[in-house]
Amino acid sequence: MEGSPRTHESDVMQFCVIAIETASRKMGISPSELVCRLESQGLIEGRLMHFYNTLHTQSANYVADDIIETLYNYEHDL
Repeated sequence: MEGSPRTHESDVMQFCVIAIETASRKMGISPSELVCRLESQGLIEGRLMHFYNTLHTQSANYVADDIIETLYNYEHDL
Protein backbone atom coordinates (compact mmCIF):
# COMPACT_ATOMS: atom_id res chain seq x y z
CA MET A 1 0.00 0.00 0.00
CA GLU A 2 1.43 3.33 -1.03
CA GLY A 3 1.25 6.43 1.14
CA SER A 4 0.28 9.91 0.11
CA PRO A 5 2.77 11.80 -2.03
CA ARG A 6 5.24 13.87 -0.07
CA THR A 7 4.53 17.60 -0.23
CA HIS A 8 6.07 20.68 1.32
CA GLU A 9 2.99 21.01 3.53
CA SER A 10 3.31 17.43 4.80
CA ASP A 11 7.03 17.99 5.50
CA VAL A 12 6.21 21.12 7.53
CA MET A 13 3.46 19.31 9.43
CA GLN A 14 5.75 16.37 10.25
CA PHE A 15 8.45 18.81 11.41
CA CYS A 16 5.96 20.57 13.71
CA VAL A 17 4.79 17.27 15.20
CA ILE A 18 8.35 16.15 15.93
CA ALA A 19 9.26 19.53 17.41
CA ILE A 20 6.19 19.60 19.66
CA GLU A 21 6.61 15.99 20.79
CA THR A 22 10.29 16.53 21.61
CA ALA A 23 9.67 19.82 23.41
CA SER A 24 6.74 18.47 25.43
CA ARG A 25 8.84 15.51 26.54
CA LYS A 26 11.63 17.87 27.66
CA MET A 27 9.11 20.02 29.55
CA GLY A 28 7.35 17.06 31.15
CA ILE A 29 3.94 18.07 29.81
CA SER A 30 1.55 16.55 27.28
CA PRO A 31 1.85 17.52 23.62
CA SER A 32 -1.74 18.82 23.71
CA GLU A 33 -0.89 21.16 26.60
CA LEU A 34 2.13 22.44 24.71
CA VAL A 35 0.06 22.95 21.56
CA CYS A 36 -2.43 25.06 23.55
CA ARG A 37 0.38 27.17 24.99
CA LEU A 38 2.10 27.59 21.62
CA GLU A 39 -1.19 28.50 19.90
CA SER A 40 -2.01 31.08 22.57
CA GLN A 41 1.25 32.84 21.70
CA GLY A 42 0.98 32.32 17.93
CA LEU A 43 4.19 30.29 17.89
CA ILE A 44 3.19 27.32 15.78
CA GLU A 45 2.65 29.45 12.72
CA GLY A 46 4.83 32.38 13.79
CA ARG A 47 7.89 30.37 14.76
CA LEU A 48 7.80 26.71 13.71
CA MET A 49 6.09 27.17 10.36
CA HIS A 50 7.43 30.61 9.48
CA PHE A 51 11.06 29.61 10.14
CA TYR A 52 10.73 26.04 8.84
CA ASN A 53 13.35 26.57 6.11
CA THR A 54 15.98 27.38 8.74
CA LEU A 55 14.83 25.28 11.68
CA HIS A 56 14.33 22.00 9.81
CA THR A 57 18.08 21.87 9.18
CA GLN A 58 18.72 21.64 12.94
CA SER A 59 18.41 18.66 15.28
CA ALA A 60 15.12 17.87 17.00
CA ASN A 61 16.71 18.73 20.35
CA TYR A 62 17.89 22.13 19.08
CA VAL A 63 14.43 22.98 17.74
CA ALA A 64 12.78 21.78 20.97
CA ASP A 65 15.11 23.94 23.07
CA ASP A 66 14.48 26.90 20.76
CA ILE A 67 10.69 26.62 20.97
CA ILE A 68 10.79 26.11 24.76
CA GLU A 69 12.94 29.21 25.23
CA THR A 70 10.80 31.24 22.83
CA LEU A 71 7.60 30.14 24.56
CA TYR A 72 9.04 31.02 27.97
CA ASN A 73 10.06 34.47 26.70
CA TYR A 74 6.63 35.14 25.16
CA GLU A 75 4.77 33.97 28.27
CA HIS A 76 6.94 36.10 30.52
CA ASP A 77 7.10 39.14 28.20
CA LEU A 78 10.89 39.19 28.06
